[in-house]
Amino acid sequence: MATAKMENVGAVVMGISKQNGQLRGLSSQSGPTIQSNPFARVSTGGQKPAADSQEGPGIRFGEDWKKSLQLPPKDKRVKTSDVTATKGNEFEDYCLKRELLMGIFEMGWEKPSPVQEESIPIALSGRDILARAKNGTGKSGAYLIPMLERIDLKKDYIQALVMVPTRELALQVSQISIQLSKHLGGVKVMATTGGTNLRDDIMRLDEIVHVVIATPGRILDLIKKGVAKVGKVQIMIMDEADKLLSQDFVVLIEDIISFLDKNRQILLYSATFPISVQKFMAKHLRKPYEINLMEELTLKGITQYYAYVTERQKVHCLNTLFSRLQINQSIIFCNSTQRVELLAKKITQLGYSCFYIHAKMMQEYRNRVFHDFRNGLCRNLVCTDLFTRGIDIQAVNVVINFDFPRNAETYLHRIGRSGRFGHLGLAINLITAEDRFNLKAIEDQLVTDIKPIPSSIDKSLYVAEFHSNNDEVEEHETQENP
Repeated sequence: MATAKMENVGAVVMGISKQNGQLRGLSSQSGPTIQSNPFARVSTGGQKPAADSQEGPGIRFGEDWKKSLQLPPKDKRVKTSDVTATKGNEFEDYCLKRELLMGIFEMGWEKPSPVQEESIPIALSGRDILARAKNGTGKSGAYLIPMLERIDLKKDYIQALVMVPTRELALQVSQISIQLSKHLGGVKVMATTGGTNLRDDIMRLDEIVHVVIATPGRILDLIKKGVAKVGKVQIMIMDEADKLLSQDFVVLIEDIISFLDKNRQILLYSATFPISVQKFMAKHLRKPYEINLMEELTLKGITQYYAYVTERQKVHCLNTLFSRLQINQSIIFCNSTQRVELLAKKITQLGYSCFYIHAKMMQEYRNRVFHDFRNGLCRNLVCTDLFTRGIDIQAVNVVINFDFPRNAETYLHRIGRSGRFGHLGLAINLITAEDRFNLKAIEDQLVTDIKPIPSSIDKSLYVAEFHSNNDEVEEHETQENP
């Protein structure tokens, strides 16, 4: 790859303490202003979520209830067929409560995506589901909408349990749940994860809770202490099910299920389903409805390149990418926590604003970095694979694998952090001599083409404003996938 001569970097402005993952430099990156994410506040497991103050909207019979909605600005960015190839259904077609529809539309969700079209009516019927769908195509809405529709406010116990593999994803899903249910008149949503104060969770569960969104270790601890009473749970949802059923979590998941009612409904959602999922399905699911929207594995809107470099050239190459790309927000992946911190320091010394996040950080710092990055306070985030699971930050349009991942599954989840909900994105891989065989193997497994990086990258491939209508996107897809 052609590299530009490094310019002299001015003094570096350091903000906050190093240990919280927020390193700030003089941001000299070009590009548009970072778009803030609509989910402004993230509740922690030990705090009362905003849902406690939910009140019904008081719409009278005969009024045009849609006129009262506070809709976000319309998203005019182009979308690929990953989310636009629908049957033409509307959310109103599913006979949902009006108050839930109000929450859906105020989220900016105009029409159901393909996975939502397939999932919502089946989940409402009470049937188990095994769903494969690409990252960033609306899986959260596919299970949260039917789950919230079935919550009975007259019952003061836990009715739904959502299992996720990471703390950040638990906070994100709980925030979406609170937003969707804000007009329902009192659905109580609680997030509980490791790394937070257990006593706060115990006090919260002493009050009414309808929905618990949790990581496996923490909820199992609360169940065994007799605090989280899950014997009447109607529906259990597993997001990123392949990770939850890996060796890290499967024993905990099996233990949790043993406390549930035998007639509960189970919904599994993931982009990849290894053998472990098949074994679990055969044991615990009853005639599940199978959804497979994975004819091809990689997202259509993501253009993938590689740059062949030595280890010593990586930082120089990254500096060149920063100077030439029009980055809204970027996520940069490393293969170890030590390399994450070292790279974040290097990026800051080059004069760019940078946060970092990894599993060995204190939870309060992880929460702060996650919250601030998704709200656009920093342009670049360096992280480990902790951040590959389900994290939805719409403003991210570039993913860089500073260290190339070891397997196809990890690669797929990493690049899926850009191009969210059918939007365009760019994935760039820094490849050393040791990585070249792994690169070929991943290309073969995913049936995708990772091309050598050109000297100049067409901005229309990853910058939203370079397209004005869907016809241009369809033309782009035809060129990329003849």
